[in-house]
Amino acid sequence: MQFPVIQRVMGLLLIIFSAAMLPSLALALSAADGSARPFLYAYAVTLLSGVALWLPARGARRELRLRDGFVVVTLFWGLLAFFGALPFLFAGIVPHLADAYFETMSGLTTTGSSVISNLDRLAPSINLWRGLLEFLGGMGIVVLAVAILPLLGVGGMQLYKAETPGPMKENKLTPRIRETAKALWFIYLVLTVACAAALLAAGMTPLDAIVHSFTALSTGGFSTHDASIAFFQSATIEMILTLFMFLGGANFALHFMALHHREPRLYWQDSEFRAYLALLAGATLVLAVYLYAAKTYSDPLQALRYSVFQVVTMATTTGYMSADFGAWPPAAGALLMILSFFAGSAGSTAGGIKVVRAVLLLKQGMCELKRLIHPSAIVPLKLAGKSVPERTVAAVSAFFTAYLVIFAVIGLTVAALGVDLVTAFSAAAAALNNTGPGLGAVGPAVNFAQLPYAAKWVLSLAMLLGRLELFTLLVLFTPAFWRS
Repeated sequence: MQFPVIQRVMGLLLIIFSAAMLPSLALALSAADGSARPFLYAYAVTLLSGVALWLPARGARRELRLRDGFVVVTLFWGLLAFFGALPFLFAGIVPHLADAYFETMSGLTTTGSSVISNLDRLAPSINLWRGLLEFLGGMGIVVLAVAILPLLGVGGMQLYKAETPGPMKENKLTPRIRETAKALWFIYLVLTVACAAALLAAGMTPLDAIVHSFTALSTGGFSTHDASIAFFQSATIEMILTLFMFLGGANFALHFMALHHREPRLYWQDSEFRAYLALLAGATLVLAVYLYAAKTYSDPLQALRYSVFQVVTMATTTGYMSADFGAWPPAAGALLMILSFFAGSAGSTAGGIKVVRAVLLLKQGMCELKRLIHPSAIVPLKLAGKSVPERTVAAVSAFFTAYLVIFAVIGLTVAALGVDLVTAFSAAAAALNNTGPGLGAVGPAVNFAQLPYAAKWVLSLAMLLGRLELFTLLVLFTPAFWRS
């Protein structure tokens, strides 16, 4: 393990992250609402800490190895949440480090669960900071740094492999990793600007439009209002956000290829995208019919409106709220929580198991059924007309098993801390899937503030596990990883 190289990279990344506080600091200074000092202190602490790490190791310019990349990514996400929590602590918005760390980890992992109330009365700079955390976490601040660090003499491939979610990490859009990161961020920025412009035209204030564009494309779900999207009472705003959440939940590599080749048909040619679209459309129709049949809404168009928004926001693990689905019939809330497990696409900003893994597992099950009928037959598993390697199938099966085991462990741990079972397991699902709201005492109409501090630490770890797709973090706890 090259510890001086890791230390140097960590220092550089913290220096870069400190610059992300400057927009909120500038807004606080212009608003003159007393929120500038917390950001100034947080900026100084983060910058000085980064410099203190970088200076002693500035001469360590060797290339990162793959194992070094796993350590950097895990350490960075863990430490980033601490430094990102400083504005909340210095401003006195939250009473405890556990709350501040939870809020920041929720933002950076684009989970969207919150412990802060009275969002409508928060200083604009704090609301902007919450949106920025999700914006940076959406595509991954490490991927952003990959586009910059090569200019400073730090290789990026190892960081990119460790950070990028999805079962096909080795795929690159361009021959050089720096260009790949730039391509991803270009698409991300273009869509964010388009979302902000559309929301501004739909009647949002500039701050609301900027923050919600940050949190829609990142599928994060932080809002500037306690009532979330229900505050605006606008079908137009809901449709705009639905579109951009949908795009955020799709594979960004697919966005890049469709734009690069100017060929929209590439979307339909992608088997995962077709499954993603079919899953959302089917769930929307089922939920709308159910809500109308259960007399939750007397108007079928109203049932469809709220069904579309809630299905897309939960399936893409965004977590906005245009209606309190916790007050809907229990089966409706259960359907939405189940969707958050596997409805997002690989290579997207969404969390969860991902559609492609679910499709592979379903196809594997069908192959096993065929083998039962014809034991001597060779039944290859194919995806998009191509045979899937056995190693990929085994990796997906292992991931799925680990995901369910970790979900059960987290849910039981939170329940053991004195939380009821519905709240505990829905909170575990919300954290591990990076979704946001759960059910019970952490439903969409409330937040996570009342949970015990110990539960918040556990759920913060669950968010990190979900964001890094389990194995990036779990591999650090294997003895083989640390053997030279």
